[in-house]
Amino acid sequence: MERTPPTRERLDIEPLRVLATLPSMGKVMVASSERGVTHERIGPVEAVSSEGLFIRVSGPSHDSRIDPREIANIIADRSGRMGEKVFPRIDFQTSDDAVLFSVVGFEGIEPFDAALASLGAGTPLEAAPGKPAGERGEVVESDPGALPFSRASASGEATTIGFHREGFEQRWRGRIETVKPAMGFINIIQPDFHMHLKAGAVTGWRQDGDRLFAIAPDGSLLGLFVAPEPR
Repeated sequence: MERTPPTRERLDIEPLRVLATLPSMGKVMVASSERGVTHERIGPVEAVSSEGLFIRVSGPSHDSRIDPREIANIIADRSGRMGEKVFPRIDFQTSDDAVLFSVVGFEGIEPFDAALASLGAGTPLEAAPGKPAGERGEVVESDPGALPFSRASASGEATTIGFHREGFEQRWRGRIETVKPAMGFINIIQPDFHMHLKAGAVTGWRQDGDRLFAIAPDGSLLGLFVAPEPR
């Protein structure tokens, strides 16, 4: 009899084996969020490889580099929906149950479950508690967070937008079509990439070579950088 996976389950499998299933899921989103920055790459994963202590997930215009030592739990959750379509996800959590990054299946439940079937049954879990909506400030026209993205959009030059946090880093490369302030965020919405930068999260930028690094209100680096692509 074919197994019907639970709505939510813990996958007691090492991260590399779970990530190695991504190329067979079709279009997916790999997303991470911290301190007002959300960085989401969208599209098929072409390759998953081990690089020393790290794992690299790569696809068209994208690269993610993951430190599996920061991953304590892997949760598959099939409850996400938009209208009639299911958007299943895998949350890779740290030891304090915070989500380090997530993978969301855009092709529906069938390729998601087919890809994970080779890993065997997980441990069923109860539904996750709901999360309260965060506060949304207003994006003012002078918000410095938008400046390098607006310049790159106006110039039409190919750009790298990178995001780094402990245990995870990800880069997207391409041309920024438009920058859209909305719902308290500075947004880049493109077929293969989404970025959402919370209003007021960036107070300035620090230049190092050809890279600009975002500065948080407390003076620390935010983990977000922008750089022109080499010609």
